[in-house]
Amino acid sequence: MMISRYANPKTLKFLKVALLQESHHGSREANLAAIEVGLREAAAAGAELVLLHELHNSAYFCQSESVDVFDFAEPIPGPTTHRLGQLAEELKLVVVASLFEQRATGLYHNTAVVLDRSSIAGMYRKMHIPDDPGFYEKFYFTQGDLGFEPVTTSLGRLGVLVCWDQWFPEAARLMALAGAELLLYPTAIGWDPSDPADEQERQREAWITVQRGHAVANGLPLLSCNRTGYEADPAGVGAGIAFWGSSFVSGPQGEFLAHAACDKRQLLLAEIDLRRSEKLRRIWPFLRDRRIDGYSDLLKRFRD
Repeated sequence: MMISRYANPKTLKFLKVALLQESHHGSREANLAAIEVGLREAAAAGAELVLLHELHNSAYFCQSESVDVFDFAEPIPGPTTHRLGQLAEELKLVVVASLFEQRATGLYHNTAVVLDRSSIAGMYRKMHIPDDPGFYEKFYFTQGDLGFEPVTTSLGRLGVLVCWDQWFPEAARLMALAGAELLLYPTAIGWDPSDPADEQERQREAWITVQRGHAVANGLPLLSCNRTGYEADPAGVGAGIAFWGSSFVSGPQGEFLAHAACDKRQLLLAEIDLRRSEKLRRIWPFLRDRRIDGYSDLLKRFRD
């Protein structure tokens, strides 16, 4: 008998998840020490799946361009996956980490790694790479080449995407079409402190809204873990970034299951009913009603 690749390996009904909303603690070692504390707290609270924020080993270094920063990169597998894998094994967790990957000499990626106990279940290399003031990621990262393929774990199939990917509905849809049971986004996004308060709030609300829309459009739960705290521009040119936290867990109708504060480190816990996606897709059959025969122009940059 053939088992579908879309089957949940544990046929779970409920899944307890945790998001570690953290700030930069000044060094790789201090950041990993804080993550270890958070993982232990999450496991003690009954969490089975833990999502970390984007590039959690360091400050968000993409505010400026410096060749010295490439020294922060590491291979996969490497020291961080080994350390977090040992913790995942000890605490019986699935952990979604976010690393500056050195793939080869002069070739680097922004990569999410899924650790299922001590094993690397899979990884995702960020596909959409921004190049904007304060977010000069194209200097550091090559576009991902692993596609939009969910990672199969003992808890189900995880549709892992990274930060800037969260603004693109195509990425979430392709993960859903490949059988993802959850959408997960490690993130590092925040305000320019010089922007007025009303503009800052519009940006934060847009970020939350677009992701809730992905949950609704695909009938999937969604986890988004952002960093928090102010980080100065290391080049002293920009105003720095005040990362807005606001990590959240959404159900498949976009409803909030848990929501973190803007301005503090926080362990966010939520319980997800994995049966609801099937129920919702029966009454809101978006995948059934897609007009795939009419979407060919989506492969164009623009319809002139």
